[in-house]
Amino acid sequence: MLEKLDFAPNFFMNLFTSTYNILPFDGETIFLSGFIAFDETQSILNQLTKEITWENEKFNLYGKEIIVKRKSAWFAENNLKYTYSKITRTPQNFIPILNELKQRIEIKSGAKFNSCLANLYHNGNEGMSWHADDEKELGLKPIIASLSLGASRRFSFKHNETKRKVDLNLNSGDLLIMKGETQKNWVHALPKSKKVTAPRLNLTFRFIHDPHLSF
Repeated sequence: MLEKLDFAPNFFMNLFTSTYNILPFDGETIFLSGFIAFDETQSILNQLTKEITWENEKFNLYGKEIIVKRKSAWFAENNLKYTYSKITRTPQNFIPILNELKQRIEIKSGAKFNSCLANLYHNGNEGMSWHADDEKELGLKPIIASLSLGASRRFSFKHNETKRKVDLNLNSGDLLIMKGETQKNWVHALPKSKKVTAPRLNLTFRFIHDPHLSF
């Protein structure tokens, strides 16, 4: 069971709106080191790895089926589907530990989330190329909370116009909160690394809007 938090909401809101922003301009990304205590992270990682029903994403490239090495799972309330990279994901129901993590992050950030994309990278040979989480159903200025568990990995941002890069090392239990115009002006990536031999599990909590609404 995860440790319960007992702080006033204003404390979390003040921290969330802190001026500490890892992006130099055109976006807001708050970095919270050790959001989950390190001694908790391994047990949480083990539990999620076992309890989540994992899938390997598949897509067609020039008529050939490509199977992505990393494993993933999509969770959402109200059977909300999510389409990215031309892949439509049908949701699983939130499992208790994942729902509890979501609630902890909601308290910390002051934001509301109704979905989560989980990605399991078995080692440093698996990564994620440059992309932005800017799908229509996320809205114009989405708030996305990204929790890292497991192996330490380098995470990179790159500005769309200036190409300026921001690199940081994400350790087990670290939390990134991307908001404002981050997805509009920056792309991000998880570079591959032969030095990383342990698995990393990433949880990105999002709010999916009603698909019938227009933005």
